[in-house]
Amino acid sequence: MRTMLLTLTILVLASTAQAQRHRAQNSALFFIRENGKFGYIDRTGRRVILPQFETTFGFNEGLAAIKLGGKFGYIDRTGRLVIAPQFDDTYMFSDGLAWVKTGDRYGYIDRAGRMVIAPRKYDATPAHFSEGRAAVKIDGKWGYIDRTGKLVIEPKYDKATPFRGGLAQVIVDGTYMYIAPDGRVVWQKENKGDQTPHR
Repeated sequence: MRTMLLTLTILVLASTAQAQRHRAQNSALFFIRENGKFGYIDRTGRRVILPQFETTFGFNEGLAAIKLGGKFGYIDRTGRLVIAPQFDDTYMFSDGLAWVKTGDRYGYIDRAGRMVIAPRKYDATPAHFSEGRAAVKIDGKWGYIDRTGKLVIEPKYDKATPFRGGLAQVIVDGTYMYIAPDGRVVWQKENKGDQTPHR
């Protein structure tokens, strides 16, 4: 009896997951460019959001960054502005946050447009959070901040990639390493030209 219940539960979960993937594929939107403006079509080629934006990066987590009037904001899947264009630069949402640039400072907003990490001056920051960490470049070196903006791994790397599967690849003085979210080194090897960091 238990085996039968377990089998039924697995079948229901698998069926639900497949239905969700199917819905996601069918509801995908694709950006297009016509007459110098960006909009979106669905899988059939029907215009869902008329071309009207100066640029866009595509949808992620239900919102798409767009540029309108020289500033960046976000739209939902109906084309409605949900975060007014106000930033000098930005990118897609990831882990519920998106980086935004105002002047020479970088900060992070949530999906409601609230600034959850106040803008700060970094040399650079990558496009997104991944697994609760984002790499930031300070005084020429890369480190990592957490979702509160706290520096959790000191900037000491020449290059740093996003965390994936619990590890991030970093390079310092020609040595490749994989580090854990607390900065602990779990593997390292001197570069002999046989490795390329993944970005």
